[in-house]
Amino acid sequence: MSMPSHIRHRLRRRPGHAGPIALLAATVLLSLGVTSPAHAGQPPIVGGDAAEPTTDTPALVDGLADAVDASVPAATAARTHLAGHKDRYHIPSPDRDLVADTVTAEADGVETVRLDQKYRGVPVLGAQYVVRMSHKSGKRTVTGTSGSYFTGLDVDTDQETLPARTAVDDAVRHVRSELDRGGYRPAHAKSGTAALSGDDRGLTILPTGKGVLARHVTVRGSDPATGTPLVQEVYVDATTGTALFESGGLPTFTAPGQAAGVHPSGTPVKQSRADRSASGSGSASITGSGTLLNGSTVPLYLTKDAATGSYLLRDTAHMADTQRHNVIQTWDASSLWYQDVSGVWPDGVVPFASPTPKAGPELTSVGAVDAHWAAGKVYEFYHDTFHRDSLDGQGMAINSLVGVTDFGSPFVNAFWDHTKMVYGTGDDEYRSLASDLDVVGHEMTHGVVEHTANLVYSGQSGAMNEALADYFGNVIDITVNHTPMSDPDAGLIGGDLCRTRTPEECAFRNLNDGATTAHFLGLPLGSAGDNGGVHLNSTIFSGALWDIRESLGGALADKIVYRALTSYITPLDGFDEGRDAVVAAARSLGVKGAKLTAVKSAFDAHGIVPGWEKDLGLDSNVLLGRLGTLPQYVGTGNAPGAGGGWWAVPKSSPDGVDPYSVWVGRIDGKGRPHQVSPDDGRSHMSAVTDGKHVVWVAVGDVPDDPWSHTYDIMSAPVQGGKPKTLFRAPSEVTGVSVDAGTVTWSFRDPASGLLRVYYLKSGATVPQQVPMARDYNQASRPALKNGRIAYIEDGLFDGTYGVRIEMYDIAKGTTTALGTPSQPEWISNPVMTSSDVYWLIDTDYTDQDQTTLRRAHLGGPDGAVITDVIPEKSDRATPAYGLAATDSAVTLTVYPSWGQVFDDPNDSLAKLYQFTPDGAPLGRVSCSVGQQSNAVAGTGSHVLWMDTTTTDTDLVTRNRPAGTCA
Repeated sequence: MSMPSHIRHRLRRRPGHAGPIALLAATVLLSLGVTSPAHAGQPPIVGGDAAEPTTDTPALVDGLADAVDASVPAATAARTHLAGHKDRYHIPSPDRDLVADTVTAEADGVETVRLDQKYRGVPVLGAQYVVRMSHKSGKRTVTGTSGSYFTGLDVDTDQETLPARTAVDDAVRHVRSELDRGGYRPAHAKSGTAALSGDDRGLTILPTGKGVLARHVTVRGSDPATGTPLVQEVYVDATTGTALFESGGLPTFTAPGQAAGVHPSGTPVKQSRADRSASGSGSASITGSGTLLNGSTVPLYLTKDAATGSYLLRDTAHMADTQRHNVIQTWDASSLWYQDVSGVWPDGVVPFASPTPKAGPELTSVGAVDAHWAAGKVYEFYHDTFHRDSLDGQGMAINSLVGVTDFGSPFVNAFWDHTKMVYGTGDDEYRSLASDLDVVGHEMTHGVVEHTANLVYSGQSGAMNEALADYFGNVIDITVNHTPMSDPDAGLIGGDLCRTRTPEECAFRNLNDGATTAHFLGLPLGSAGDNGGVHLNSTIFSGALWDIRESLGGALADKIVYRALTSYITPLDGFDEGRDAVVAAARSLGVKGAKLTAVKSAFDAHGIVPGWEKDLGLDSNVLLGRLGTLPQYVGTGNAPGAGGGWWAVPKSSPDGVDPYSVWVGRIDGKGRPHQVSPDDGRSHMSAVTDGKHVVWVAVGDVPDDPWSHTYDIMSAPVQGGKPKTLFRAPSEVTGVSVDAGTVTWSFRDPASGLLRVYYLKSGATVPQQVPMARDYNQASRPALKNGRIAYIEDGLFDGTYGVRIEMYDIAKGTTTALGTPSQPEWISNPVMTSSDVYWLIDTDYTDQDQTTLRRAHLGGPDGAVITDVIPEKSDRATPAYGLAATDSAVTLTVYPSWGQVFDDPNDSLAKLYQFTPDGAPLGRVSCSVGQQSNAVAGTGSHVLWMDTTTTDTDLVTRNRPAGTCA
């Protein structure tokens, strides 16, 4: 039987798509849908391009009118419908493989059933299929479906996996590596690497290619450089422990330039202790009053405490007519640090209270009045506009903790932690973030998103998550304050937070900033890169939504966006799917003609059109594209190496399924790159080359000991040949370097428990340890050039803790100290040229953005001469956390948003800047818009690096700097 002509394949994740579930392999999920067969009399409405599918389940079907049983539960009816149309959906057993996530029923009879996919009993990350039904007058009809169901999965779920504890340790080590920015953070540093802990969440299938069995680990702590609270959802390969995918787990609000916000990953959330204790309790609210931080007097719902006679910021009125009779309550958390309140109900918080029904100025000054009043306004908006019963749609309590600090210092941030709101103190310029209604609306909307579409907080789906929170946060603000859409400040997020700055100067984002996909920034996923641009790219999508509101008016636009959020969008959707969802939601509400054209035109104006990702380009030569690896900080396992006219780099398959392998090629681009590592199931990483040999680390299991990994240092000729194992280390290897056949590395010596540097001379078979004058100190992160090894020594020097760079001459057997010991917050791996050793060092905790570029010139009559080429305390200081060097040029990986802004004040991604050995600027290496990191030097000014401009990760190169990028 031939396929009807109206059935088309719809591309959900195109090659190069920066969609939400790109593995840390920075690859893309391909999820192709087939439209359903035409329903008699009304063919389904399906959007998208023709493409070869990897799943037979349609991504979006609308226009159905299929009757189903009205007497059974909605989830049962939905699964029955899917089972009865296997030729359309290709879901073999909906009862077995689809688990009901949520069922929502709206006042107009619309039912939405969200069904999560399991594969052989294991959940599939973000895989969710939605069935929409109309339930009126005793009849139920399926009107459409959408989402992601992966029919092409083929995973051995019974394979031998790492113990959960080992996988947790691997996930924690991965996050710690990100936080250390590819360098070394001494144990004595004032900020220290924050204590990180991991919790096992069980096995998960990552839906890339045929699927990858992973272990989900939640890692908690804080960023030692910024102090930002950290919750990362990390998915490591269940058999190798390699980190594959990462998303945020804590929704802070702070702008990306300060501390990028992160948001829920989909972990089920239970009620907090406060929710449970408040449920169904208490006296009726009375109406009191209070003064907001902007000076306005507002009514407040309060509850009189019978024991003390005081009036609690406890609102039982808003939910009095709901089934659960829950409360809106505001708590005094001024005695707590924000690090202690995330995801738990902390001891020591008490309800804010006032001796009279008029809240006093002390409750105003801390932001308690603002938080309490604003929470009620957000509740009212969702209840009165959409008949939504609290954030979860089921009347959950709304608790706000106000006044938390950063270890006793001001905390200028706020976050939703899956159960409650948390507000910091503010500072001299920023009031409590509760003092702007759009911020409160934004964060509480994250709770609504979590309990509806639950968009994965990475890449495009994470940017849509932020966009929806910004949209409704602003809608709530301008609705309550009667601000017209024509007001130039109507699109500002957080514009009223500041004490002295204008709204435009103060705002975190602007929905009228005109951002389009031409401005799309390809960031790596993970804690260090705004989770793939969730904030930096959000106004591309929110701007389109705001344009729709300007065209159609608030009442209709808000209904369309809310319907798209609750009934169409699913966790893995990107910008293309988001557009289709909004257009389909508009159709479902009867929008057509010029109004429907206006909806589509808004997305067109922001560049969200089929094929938009293909227009993103590079100004550099691609040596190896689609690496399937995440560009992290220099020194991590995915970074490339270069030497002797050759490069080496780890690479996965484009879909991120294969273990890492090592590829090599010529820097001049001649010839074809080729693989030198064996396909043995291990991850082959940390590749370096001297132009004759390639050396790397193969990570795998210890035979007969599933609790441990081996770290095998391997070598092969650059032209190819049988690899050989040089050394088997029992712990993680760092600082692999090769020159003229000699290899050096560091690892933790099992006998002493200390980090040590080893080397293996060309032709030798037994490694030698670099001798230590102080046996109690540690040595790590070596670099090798011309028979000399530079490394970091950390420990006690004359009874005082410190760090310094030292150099060991293999031929002479002598050690040279390159400077005096100091107590830096962070230090990079050393980089060697024929005459110099360079390193970056952060010596001032109070100015944590800036680093010093330091050089030790070798071979002078007085020994090594130490020079601060670019001092940390100078007008030329840079926030650099990556370094490459030749005899004629030094290349720094610079993060402008951390303080020092170069050519473009809006550019907050890592970029490469080149300098002379004396620190004179030579300009930007490349003007491409993506993240540029992991630079390694060729010869002269020739640089290679990993670039995300195309939304994949590519190994690219330029012969000379691009210049000013004006």
